[in-house]
Amino acid sequence: MALNETLDTPEALAEFLQRNPDFSLVAVDEDDKIIGAVLCGHNGRAGALYHLAVAETYRSQGIAQALVSHCYEKLIEANIHRCNIFVYGNNDEGNRFWLQNGFIDPVDWKVMQKRLDQ
Repeated sequence: MALNETLDTPEALAEFLQRNPDFSLVAVDEDDKIIGAVLCGHNGRAGALYHLAVAETYRSQGIAQALVSHCYEKLIEANIHRCNIFVYGNNDEGNRFWLQNGFIDPVDWKVMQKRLDQ
């Protein structure tokens, strides 16, 4: 089981949203069907976008950009002026989106992770 499969439970997401009210957003179509979402929060120093998704049939319509812009606005309101993301190396579409939206891909950083419940 992947790490995010055990951490992205409804309860864990509810706790995250309670700690970071108004930072995340859901996009719906005219029938109130969920077509996109972003999960955003901060630790007091830096913001983070943890998940961004837009239904495939709704991509390239500015929805992802609108969701991310909402997050930037909320982070700035909270006096947070830096935002991080984590993108899988093989997520070509995601990497292109983030690079086109001003993120950098530093070659001298890496992310390390340890599961604490094992």
